[in-house]
Amino acid sequence: MAASASTTVRRGVPPLRAGQGNSFLLRRLHSLSGIIPVGAFLVEHFVSNAFATNGPHAYAEQVKFLTGLPFAEVLEWVGIYIPLLYHAIYGFYIWFRGEGNVIEYPWSGNWMYTAQRWTGLIAFIYIGWHVYTMRVLGPHLFGATNGVPGYFLAFGKVQGEVTITWAFLFYVVGIVAASWHFAYGIWLFCAKWGIAAGDSARKKLGYVCVAIALIFMFTGFATLWAFRSPKWAGEDKKVQQIEQHQPDQLNY
Repeated sequence: MAASASTTVRRGVPPLRAGQGNSFLLRRLHSLSGIIPVGAFLVEHFVSNAFATNGPHAYAEQVKFLTGLPFAEVLEWVGIYIPLLYHAIYGFYIWFRGEGNVIEYPWSGNWMYTAQRWTGLIAFIYIGWHVYTMRVLGPHLFGATNGVPGYFLAFGKVQGEVTITWAFLFYVVGIVAASWHFAYGIWLFCAKWGIAAGDSARKKLGYVCVAIALIFMFTGFATLWAFRSPKWAGEDKKVQQIEQHQPDQLNY
């Protein structure tokens, strides 16, 4: 009777190893870009949007500051769009080349890997839609509409979108996906780069990353509620009024 063979599958995250040619370099850039600059931008974006909880004026001042930075539009492309596109496209390439084994080996690590891939896809679609609606459609935030600065219209522009039920729900899903993807991405980065070495360190880091994800979700939901709050209702109507060449002596 032949002895039954058993296959041992090692748990954990394989580190990035040198000596793998261009693939090593591309994977290293992919891992790093998820933290800097993409992750750094995500932190800044959540913090900046949270100014909406203090009302339209506070949010407008924050948008005014960001759009008033030197070479702001160049920084968008160099520091956000290009790294984000690289991180997403190469991430999809890794995903499509990989062999998922969630069913064969239903361990938590495999499910986390799958969740990371899908949340990345959802976050990418969400960010793409958000950029399109905020930077392409409607008033231009870097310019002026009928003499009214774009930053003054920023709160109402977001409000006009998230007051729509399906758009609001889409934002909720997007916030959850982006928060999870970034938080678990930190865990993967630390594991792959040897920052969190050993099971104990990775377990402790896991708790920290869960806390980071929850903080991001709470911040995002609080921001969404601010845009939908009855206290500041009607800001979207100001945007429509200005677009129709009827500023009506609005204060800004």
